Amino acid sequence: MSGVLRVVVGGHTNTGKTSLLRTLTRDERFGEVSDEPATTRRVEGIQLLLSDGEPVVVLLDTPGLEDPDGVLDALDAFAGTERFNAPERVRSFLESSEAATHYEQEAKVLRQMLEGDAAIYVIDCREPVLGKYREELTILTHCAIPVLPVLNFVASPASREAEWREQLARLNLHAVVAFDTVVFDEAGERRLYEKLRTLLDAFDESLQRLIEDRRQQGEWLRRAAAEYLAELLIDTAGCLRVIPADLEPAKMREMILRNQDAVRQREQRTVDGLLRLFRFSRRHYEHEQLPLVNGSWGMDLFNPDALKHYGVRMGGGAAAGAAAGATLDAATLGATLGVGTVTGTAIGALLGTSIPLRQRIWGRLHGLSEWRVSDETLRLLMLRQMTLIRALLQRGHAAQVPLATGDSAEARWAREPLPAPVREARLKPRWSRLNPELFDPARGDRQVAVQRLAEEILKTLAVDAGAGTADPARAAALLKR
Repeated sequence: MSGVLRVVVGGHTNTGKTSLLRTLTRDERFGEVSDEPATTRRVEGIQLLLSDGEPVVVLLDTPGLEDPDGVLDALDAFAGTERFNAPERVRSFLESSEAATHYEQEAKVLRQMLEGDAAIYVIDCREPVLGKYREELTILTHCAIPVLPVLNFVASPASREAEWREQLARLNLHAVVAFDTVVFDEAGERRLYEKLRTLLDAFDESLQRLIEDRRQQGEWLRRAAAEYLAELLIDTAGCLRVIPADLEPAKMREMILRNQDAVRQREQRTVDGLLRLFRFSRRHYEHEQLPLVNGSWGMDLFNPDALKHYGVRMGGGAAAGAAAGATLDAATLGATLGVGTVTGTAIGALLGTSIPLRQRIWGRLHGLSEWRVSDETLRLLMLRQMTLIRALLQRGHAAQVPLATGDSAEARWAREPLPAPVREARLKPRWSRLNPELFDPARGDRQVAVQRLAEEILKTLAVDAGAGTADPARAAALLKR
């Protein structure tokens, strides 16, 4: 382990030391987190690895300091000739019977401090500034290693951050970091490592590598999440079911319900993938069934966007006549199946159109109808998954409350057209994995569309340099592209 930075994480009981380590390591299973005091009773260590697997930091979780006043008195008793050698006084104290009995928990912390390179002192900044915390910091400074105070729970309305900063400055501790272990801040994590760099010249290079590696991981996470959502939207937009004209109502109902379930399952796979990506388990997300939009999941073949995509001009002539004659709704489950009468004017639409559209119109002329997911449902999928992605980007691994989907998506829908790659996927059933009999994984144009859509999604997840948080106000901007 030579060359690996050893950082001791200490502090008073129940200030969030284990929570900090969970968030820094992206490991929700590390240690035990509880509102009960003195949850951690032993020293536990965990490594921070670079993406290539190289360890650069060992973080040591220690028990809470419970009786700092008594420990200070014990240390004073060992002053003697070691008055100006504080680390030796600590060693003398650790060899005493008191360290093994009355101050067992504090002794565990001090042993790690003497062997460590630096310490992080975690403060619950919701707590008032009390004398016991000043005494704890005094004890830690006896070990002669740099101590970096970390203010936890700064996002809480009860935060006393300003009071704590003032008090720490009086103790000559001016390198302080605010880092909430529940509301994750990528920039806050970077500041924590930057402050450690200023205190530890010998580990400057390794900490800089860790900072850069974390930055790259953040970019990769955002891109991977955007691609997950893009895949979902392309698959769902391209989902197509052909319905025979003579299908019995009961069979039609069964078919539509089965199709709806397929879309729900496809969204659930995206949710599961995003949770795995960010290293969270299912217990972090309260997933509800995808609600229908006014009961409608369908889109007619002669949607104006579809005709426009294939170069069929609206407003007059055969194409307009075909669209006007083929947009009646079926009375089955509110699904727009496009089973209206197609008149002879539709034949004119066959001229000058692409082969896929000719094939589809030919099917319509022979009594076939289509089932597709509605634009409204696609918007809901988009907004709901964007909400989830933003929440995961800002969620610490110590969070205990499950994620919710946020405010009602219906209230935030934009009415502008869906992104161009999604509209294009409407007309490319071979792009959708929900059409297993048609899906062609070798199609390069599908991957191009996924990447185009992912780039648009990334724009809504873009962060200001060093901000580390997404702007929720841009959630619907994607719908305007």
